[in-house]
Amino acid sequence: MPVPASRQTTRRRPGRRWAALLPLLAVASCTAGQTPPPVVDVDRGEVVSSVAATGSLVSITEQNLGFTEGGRLSEVLVEVGQRVEPGQILARLDDFALSQALEQSRAQLAQQQAALDKIRNSNSVEAAAANLDQARAVLDATRGQVDATNRAGEVAVERARVQLDFDRKSLERAEEQLREAEAACGTGSSTSPSTSPSTSPSEPGSGGLGSLLGRGAEGGTDGATGATPGGSTGGLTTDPACQNVPTAESAVQQAKGVVVTSKTNLATAEQQARTEQAAGRVSIEQARTSVVTAENDLGLAGTDRPADTSAQEAMVRDAEAAVALAQNDLDAAALRAPTAGVVSEVNGATGEFLPAASGTTALAPGSSARIPDAAASGASGTGGGDAAGAAGAGGGPFIVLNDVASFQLVVPFEESDAARIQPNQEVDVTVDAVPGLTTPATVLAIAPTGRDVSGIVNYYASIVLREGDPQLRDGQTAEAAVRVEAADGVLRVPSSTVRTENGQRIVDVLGEDGEAAPVPFVPGMVGDEFTEVRSGLDEGQSVLLPQGQVAAAPGGPPQN
Repeated sequence: MPVPASRQTTRRRPGRRWAALLPLLAVASCTAGQTPPPVVDVDRGEVVSSVAATGSLVSITEQNLGFTEGGRLSEVLVEVGQRVEPGQILARLDDFALSQALEQSRAQLAQQQAALDKIRNSNSVEAAAANLDQARAVLDATRGQVDATNRAGEVAVERARVQLDFDRKSLERAEEQLREAEAACGTGSSTSPSTSPSTSPSEPGSGGLGSLLGRGAEGGTDGATGATPGGSTGGLTTDPACQNVPTAESAVQQAKGVVVTSKTNLATAEQQARTEQAAGRVSIEQARTSVVTAENDLGLAGTDRPADTSAQEAMVRDAEAAVALAQNDLDAAALRAPTAGVVSEVNGATGEFLPAASGTTALAPGSSARIPDAAASGASGTGGGDAAGAAGAGGGPFIVLNDVASFQLVVPFEESDAARIQPNQEVDVTVDAVPGLTTPATVLAIAPTGRDVSGIVNYYASIVLREGDPQLRDGQTAEAAVRVEAADGVLRVPSSTVRTENGQRIVDVLGEDGEAAPVPFVPGMVGDEFTEVRSGLDEGQSVLLPQGQVAAAPGGPPQN
């Protein structure tokens, strides 16, 4: 019949009876009719934290086994009728693809780890700082070069301007010499050339000074002066002073040409100077831009490294998870017996392709054992033997184990306790009908979804007993205490002796003078019966028990 709702609710495992601690009590001899205070010594031992719940034993009469993922069957290691032991490999799938997937995941992990090491060991900040120093040095050098170029341009302009001034003065001197020659030619002779009354001396070819000189050259003259003996040129007499005018005119023309050239050189030097100044400003701005870029790179390198490290660490964790999944898939390619039994069916041969297993018994996580209350109430409509039919809906189980001489305990746990339960945790099972019997067991699985049991959300856990006993019967009420946390060989005190004051854990220690003194200590794990002592207490110290838990019996030692 179903377990009463009051017994289905999860409860903490009760502590050991204080009678078990009485041998540890240090009881002093009575004097003057006074009873010494009850104490217990600080000792070393096991500290266990467990969650407990009550359910019913179910005989394991059938196990329907299959692979979590489909694949080609490469080995079948058992035969029908063969007895197997827990953990024994029954069959294997072809795991080549799974092995390669694992290697790929490991390679990805190695790659991500290498990238993380590169980020952690990179010198990006130092390199960015060096680049900034280099950019600043280039900016300083560019400024110096531009300044030198500008000074050279200014010097070239100044030289061209000085040369132009000099050439202008030379032109002025040439013009002055021309005026002096022309003045001398017009007034310094007693014999003036004959001119036609209608011809102006200043007009070329009109009988002026130039014509006179030209005509002097046409006569029968000597090569130097163009004068004939006796000073006449065909009837004309030349003035020696006029011979300097052509030379002066030529000098003026040459000076004017030099001035024009100097003006051109000055304009060219000024234009060159302006061009070089503009180019210098561009070079300085480019160098300044490089400095700003280097400063930004340095700032980014300083701020990006922590973020890059965190992001890469996350990628490493992701790769580690991928490796764990690939390893789990590879491990699942080997089908192991979850418990002892006899092989009653093998539905597959080497080389055949098997689909993924399906159709396990509802509400019996990780097992084909029936849920006692569900079967009794008709909620599932199937017993333990109907699980094979459920599995058969997906093509039938691959291997079926029967005649299993052990029991499972299907227990509902409250959601807060269920969150602490994991497969393969150790369990102590006690049966109400068999006092003093504690059977070791293991958590096989826990349901991923909850079920309403008497108005409370519970999660069923399948617990496999590792040892059988002839006194056990199907349907017996049993309590499962799952060890969710344990520490062995640690310093400990009974949890009942510990109290909290001002945020500190304190016990009362019996001193050598027989007086109790509060002593704070640093606790570790808090178990069902004991609290771990990290520091503050020494092994062998006597700790007072609360008076409410130990009372003195007439004529005897303190009792529980």
